[in-house]
Amino acid sequence: MANPFENLSPRPTVLQVVPALETGGAERTTIDVARAVVAAGGRALVASRGGRMVPELAVLGAEHLDMAVHSKNPVVMALNVERLARVIARENVDLVHARSRAPAWSALAAARRAKVPFVTTYHSRVHEKPRLKVFYNSVMVRGDAVIANSAYTAENIRAVHAPDEGRIFTVPRGIDLETYANVTPSRVEALARRWGVGGQSGTVFVHAARLTRWKGQLVSIEAARLLVERGSSDFTLLLAGDAQGRDGYIGELESAIEAAGLQGRVRLVGHGEDMAAGYALGDVVLSPSIKAEPFGRTAVEAQAASRPVIVSDAGGQRETVVEGETGFRVAPGDAGALADAMARSMAMGAQARAAMGEAGFANARAHYSVGAMCDATLGIYAQLIAKRRG
Repeated sequence: MANPFENLSPRPTVLQVVPALETGGAERTTIDVARAVVAAGGRALVASRGGRMVPELAVLGAEHLDMAVHSKNPVVMALNVERLARVIARENVDLVHARSRAPAWSALAAARRAKVPFVTTYHSRVHEKPRLKVFYNSVMVRGDAVIANSAYTAENIRAVHAPDEGRIFTVPRGIDLETYANVTPSRVEALARRWGVGGQSGTVFVHAARLTRWKGQLVSIEAARLLVERGSSDFTLLLAGDAQGRDGYIGELESAIEAAGLQGRVRLVGHGEDMAAGYALGDVVLSPSIKAEPFGRTAVEAQAASRPVIVSDAGGQRETVVEGETGFRVAPGDAGALADAMARSMAMGAQARAAMGEAGFANARAHYSVGAMCDATLGIYAQLIAKRRG
């Protein structure tokens, strides 16, 4: 595809603003887009409070600006307006792209002061109430372009905020297919040792999500209990995710596992530093969120890894998972339905699961590549920057 920046001279400088670079879909997309900006000949800046993903920016040729843009403190937010405005002027920034609400308020004010285009991406759920929260979130639809990460998100934006139709762009989150498709056996073996997976583990289910209640870990534990109660015990469930300080929730999960008598069969394995290997280690990936996912990155990553997925039949996951072909969709919060789908995937056998995984990879390749996402995003940037310069 043609370089979206090829007719822009000088090549543009793009500033993305995100609360932190620890882990998550918005953060990964920030890195991917920064890489695409650099590859297109532009200059990529990212402002955040930092995190474990910052070194990736240096490797790809982007620059990180350490700033407390995550803060909701009004005084800090006001100071951030000044800091960002100075960055925009000093670095000749052509466009500002905010990916979360707190930093978006500061970034919007700074961009308007500098008279540069302002773009937002709605990564999170679109809240319909209370009114104060709706107003707070409305900053995400005040951009010159408002990017929705799924058709589901776009429809919710229209229903709640009703922005001008011409400012809404649907750009599904993209996945680096190579990252998940080409995992060496040595990486999988190393992770298997670390996570305690071996020949006696049976069917391995991987629930990959940060440890927070709405991601449905308690639903998965209850589904595992129901499977054992029904006589299906040849499986292992791995809960892979970062608690991000939610120590109380970790304790609740551990108590649920113990109460169900599932010690050893259900395990908390911590943050997945190498989730591509984590998906490859599993036979089936779970994403049973109890609230609708705006997009649902796990479901697409798992399909890119050629693994069947079981997801909640809600939100963006309705768009990304083809029922019965690339996985199964179950009612949110319904542990019985999840247990049924897990049992069904166990009964399929390895060959049928592999065929379902191949269909999932084809689905991810056709619709959710990182290249397609970045091309669409840079195209939006180029259009806005050309209009400003013109």
